[in-house]
Order: sequence, then structure tokens, then C-alpha cells
Amino acid sequence: MYTRTMMTIRLTLLLVLSLGAPCTFAQIPVTPLRIIVIGAHPDDCDLGAGGIASIYSAMGHKVKFVSMTNGDAGHQDIGGGELARRRYKETQEVAKRLGITYDVLDNHDGELMPTLENRLAVIRKIREWNADVVIAPRTNDYHPDHRNTGVLVQDAAYLVIVPNVLSSVPPLAKNPVFLYFRDGFQRPNPFRPDIAIDITETLAKKVEGLDAHTSQFYEWLPWTRQDLANVPKDPVERKKWLLAAMERRSALTPEIKASVEKWYGPEKAAKVKSVEVFEICEYGKQPNPDEIRRLFPMLPR
Repeated sequence: MYTRTMMTIRLTLLLVLSLGAPCTFAQIPVTPLRIIVIGAHPDDCDLGAGGIASIYSAMGHKVKFVSMTNGDAGHQDIGGGELARRRYKETQEVAKRLGITYDVLDNHDGELMPTLENRLAVIRKIREWNADVVIAPRTNDYHPDHRNTGVLVQDAAYLVIVPNVLSSVPPLAKNPVFLYFRDGFQRPNPFRPDIAIDITETLAKKVEGLDAHTSQFYEWLPWTRQDLANVPKDPVERKKWLLAAMERRSALTPEIKASVEKWYGPEKAAKVKSVEVFEICEYGKQPNPDEIRRLFPMLPR
């Protein structure tokens, strides 16, 4: 049957060809990929995957961020319901700026536990989103909420396809690829940069999203580092200050440089300044290089 969607795709292809522009299926996704990023706090997903979220969204794919806690403890001056409401509003502003969906679960900041209830909540989110890719923190981390988020997602990795677990929500027909955010922790095992994505040209857009988390990046986190006095007051200068911090955070280590060269080739890799990097979790689908390029259509073919 010749559907409206097929006709739209055909007309778009004809338009692109008539303009002489390069045409790739990544630019016009027939079936959009569905990416879900699960963090412990409102802003964790943004730090780990804000760059690729922006790229996916611009390419027509679907991205959801999920915060396992409401962030009601992450501030030096306010807390509780007042802070939780403020942080929720910040996430919704991020969603507008990046073109994504942002959910916040009502667990207390600093008190997240890997309970059955929370595991079922994670399974529900992954299934309802019909995720192709799931991204979360590793289980070795300085913050118990980060560690427990990693445990919850790992525990859900197989169960998302099991019909008799959370039978009220249909299981996924196929297991997604589960990935870990980048981190710098070395014990018991260091992060492995399996997939490296160039966000050099997208870093400013990522910072545009992070900038919406005013309570965190301009108040709480500088306060924890005893650096609050150095945060610029002017909004434009503040964003430049944050961009410089993110450039340092997304810099390339020797191991990451090798991964960038693997995926981009030496010539393109030499121009990459900022990256988001991911480790493949053993508990979900194990993708081959072709599958990784399909799931990350921003990679060169």
C-alpha cells in the first residue's frame, strides 16, 4: 500500500536530489530510533549524553531522559519539595532546548535503592519507550544514587524481554543495546571506550541544555567545589564559562583517541576535539560494528 509516509519520504528524496545535496538515510529516518537515557539525578543524562541527544533529535530520532530521583537534596540553600519543583522545571526547559522528552521519578535524592519497585519502574520506562538503546551509569561511582541506578538498569537488562515480569506492560520483542556513560573511575575496573561520538560541532548545543540547570551548574556544583565566587553573573559569560568546563570534561584520552580513530578514521579523528563515549554492557544485545553504525547514524559509514 502506498502510504502517506511513503509519499512524504519519496517527495523529500526528490527534493534533496533536485537541490544537489548529499542524501543519506540517516537524514530521513523511515523508522526513527528510540533512545532512553537513565540517570540518577536531573542533569546526569545531560552530562553523559546531551550531545548525542541533540544530534539524534536533529536527525529525526526519539530520545527520552529519565531521572531516577527528583534531586531534592542537591543544593546548599534550598531543598525538599521547593528544590524538587525547581529542578523539574529545569528538566522541562532542557527538553524544549534539545527536542527530547524528560521524565523525573519521585524518589528522594541521596536515598535511591535497588528495590524491586524501582527495578519494575525502570523496566516499565524501557518497555513503554520501546527502546533500541539504553544508556546508564556504571555501578562503580562515587555517588550511591549513581551506583544504584546502574544496578537497577543492569537488573532490568534481561527482564525487559521476559513476559511474566511486569506482565501489565508488553515485553520488548528484542533486547536493546545497553551502554554505560563515560566516567573516570579505575576500580574495580576502568571505563572502556567502545563507542566514541564526535560532538565537537554539537558541544555548544549540549551546553545550551546544561545551561537550563541553573540550580546545578551555576549554584550547587560550584559550591561543592568551593568555586561559587568564580561563576560569572552575566548570562552570556556564564554560558562561556560552562562551555569551557565542558570542553575540558569531553577531552580525549589516549584510549578514547584510539576509539575515535576506529570509528572515524585517522583523518577525521584528527579534527575531533570533544566526544561522548560509551561502554557496551554485557547484559543486553551485543552489537557488531554494522549494528553500532545503524544505532549511531551520526557515525561515518
